[in-house]
Amino acid sequence: MASMSRFLPDLLGLLCLLSSAAPAAASPPAYPTRPITLVLAFAPGGPSDVLARIVAKRMEQSLGQPVIIDNRPGAGGNIAAEAVAHAAPDGYTLLLATNGIMAANASLDRKINYDPEKDFAPISLVATQANVLVVNPSLPARSLAELIALAREQPGKLNFSSGGHGAASHLTGELFKAEAGIDIVHVPYKGIGPALQDVIAGHVQMMFAGVAASIGQIQDGTVRALAVTTRKRTAMLSAVPTIAELGMAGFDAASWHGLVAPAGTPSEVVEALHRATVTALNDPGVRKSLGDLAIDIEGSSPQEFDAYIKSEIPKWAAVVKASGAKLD
Repeated sequence: MASMSRFLPDLLGLLCLLSSAAPAAASPPAYPTRPITLVLAFAPGGPSDVLARIVAKRMEQSLGQPVIIDNRPGAGGNIAAEAVAHAAPDGYTLLLATNGIMAANASLDRKINYDPEKDFAPISLVATQANVLVVNPSLPARSLAELIALAREQPGKLNFSSGGHGAASHLTGELFKAEAGIDIVHVPYKGIGPALQDVIAGHVQMMFAGVAASIGQIQDGTVRALAVTTRKRTAMLSAVPTIAELGMAGFDAASWHGLVAPAGTPSEVVEALHRATVTALNDPGVRKSLGDLAIDIEGSSPQEFDAYIKSEIPKWAAVVKASGAKLD
C-alpha cells in the first residue's frame, strides 16, 4: 500500500493532463445562423402582408438574421400551411397562421394535407383584426339589442352580406346568428368591397366588416357601427362596445394572426423566436404602425397560444356545420 500511495500523485497528474488534452465536445451553433423564411398565405400589399413585414423587420434586430417573407396565397391558406407543416423543424421556416388556417379550414375543406393541432409548434399569438357589425342607417335599429329584437320580430326577413362562403365575414355572421338565436339570411359576394357597398346602398341590411375596410364609411355615416366582435374593444373604434359587453358573454370572432413553426422544432429555438416576437410587439414604432392599420397587438406564451388554437377549432367547426358552408 505504501508503494501505491507513492505513485498516486503522479497518476492523478497524468489523468488531469490527459483530460485537459482531450478535445471538448462540439456544441451546436447558436440559433439562428442563417436567414429565416416567414411564409404567408396572402398576396403582397394587403393588411396581413404589411403586418408580417413590420413585425419581421423588428424581429431581425433581435435575431441578427434576415427574416424573408414568402407569399404563397391560394386555397384559403392551405398552400402556405402545408409548405410549413412539411418543412424541416429547425426554426428556419415559419408560418403566419390565421384562424382560417388553424381552425376553420379543416371543417370547410376535408382535403387539407396538414393537421393544425399536430403539425405545428405555436410560438405566439401576434395580433387580431376586429370585425365590426355595421348596418344601413335606414334600419330602425340603433343598438345590438334593437337589431336582435327586430330580427326576432321578422324571422328570415333581414339579410347580412359577406365576402363569400366560408369567409371570415360569413362565419362571423353565422356565429352571431347562432348565439343570438335569430334567423337572418346570408348573401355572399365576391369580396368585402361589393358586400359593403350593398349595405351602403340598402340592398342588404348588415354585415360584419373589417374595421380597416369600413372605418371611412363609419366615420362619414354611410353605415352605422353597432358592435365589434373581439374579446376587447379595438383601438380605432374605442367608443364601439364589444358584442360580449352587450350581453352575449364570451363572443369572440376576431381575425387573428400568430406565428408557428413545424412540429418538432427544438424548444430552445421556439423560445428564441418567442422572445424576438414579444420584443417586436412591444416596440413603440411597431405598435404605432399596426395601430394605424386597425390591427390590435396581442402577444402570448407558446402554451397560451396552443390552448387558444385548441379552443378555436371546435368553435368554428360547430359554426361551419350549422351554416352548411362546406367548400369541398
